[in-house]
Amino acid sequence: METGGISLIRAIRGAATVEHNDEDQIIKATEALVLEMIEKNKVEPEDVASVLLSMTADLDAVFPAKALRNFDGWEYVPVMCMQEIPVAGSLEKCIRVMMTVETELNQKEVKHVYQGKAIVLRPDLTGKE
Repeated sequence: METGGISLIRAIRGAATVEHNDEDQIIKATEALVLEMIEKNKVEPEDVASVLLSMTADLDAVFPAKALRNFDGWEYVPVMCMQEIPVAGSLEKCIRVMMTVETELNQKEVKHVYQGKAIVLRPDLTGKE
């Protein structure tokens, strides 16, 4: 479906992993992930409805939302952190992001971002199949 210049609400997904349950690693990985999501989808803070961040149960050194506060203009963006469902055998030390934005991109044009070991979650969206 072409949007024809009409803004729609879309979700941009992303995920990244860290090696250790360390505040600095979690903040840096979250910053890098969200920055790539912003750049690839040309997101402005005013376009963001909300950002949901989850981490696996093995990560608890910091709220990943702290990373978004380092971006200019993002102080009023609603952000919520939560724990990922602990499914046996799932990817460890993983940070996931669901950013809901207003955009003119159609569904297929949205660029989802997967970094580090998280590429295995959606190789179909990363070109790493």
